Amino acid sequence: MFFTTETKGNSSLFPTVALPAWEYMLYFIHPRIYTCVFRSRSLKFPSDLKELQELAEFLRYYNREHHMYVLLLFCSAYLYKQCFAIPGSSFLNILAGALFGPWMGLFLCSVLTSVGATCCYALSNMFGKKIVIYYFPQKVATLQRKVEENRNSLFFFLLFLRLFPMTPNWFLNLTSPILNIPVTQFFFSVLIGLIPYNFICVQTGSILSQITSLDAIFSWSTLLKLLAIAMMALIPGTLIKKFSQKHLNLDKSTLCVHLNGKKSN
Repeated sequence: MFFTTETKGNSSLFPTVALPAWEYMLYFIHPRIYTCVFRSRSLKFPSDLKELQELAEFLRYYNREHHMYVLLLFCSAYLYKQCFAIPGSSFLNILAGALFGPWMGLFLCSVLTSVGATCCYALSNMFGKKIVIYYFPQKVATLQRKVEENRNSLFFFLLFLRLFPMTPNWFLNLTSPILNIPVTQFFFSVLIGLIPYNFICVQTGSILSQITSLDAIFSWSTLLKLLAIAMMALIPGTLIKKFSQKHLNLDKSTLCVHLNGKKSN
């Protein structure tokens, strides 16, 4: 079967519904390659470093002669993961670096993350609003307050959330339609905000065979760097809020003077 989402004993219902369609599509494009790839081993999303290295080595072999097919396989798997808000995209980012190199891998991951997250936004908007509110009422309410507080500088606030290393991106993708976040701002905040994180993962993938542990990727040093970048994204938003508040105060003062002038007349 095509990629499955089994990770450490857990499985998802979605592969039984969505993934066969991709299998048939790949078979239709090139039956011979499909038979070689999918019948030679059972592919699944990697859940640890060993599985990731084995998958990368396996796909590198076919990537030499069937680059476009492997590219299609990777893109479809990545979009599937993003569309259904399945955690673990860091492994696919690393795999992109191993298969396509750091710069091509970064470009692919940035575009696929944005497109996949936007598809997740659309699915949540059409089918998932009530479900998300039912299961996460407090978290949605808290995030709603923060969004309203930063409505004047919403894009920079969204950028901060994406750059912040501890933000659950899958939750942001699902709740954004509920919070009335415009899809354009949503798309570009994902595209720009996840570049540093994607770059770190993809760069690691280019030396995947030399890595003995994934701890080095998500070290405190890396997290602090991402945090510093995230804090920088708050600066424009803070300035906009202060300017807006100052402008509002000036408008109020002008209105009071105008009203007092009318009363004296």
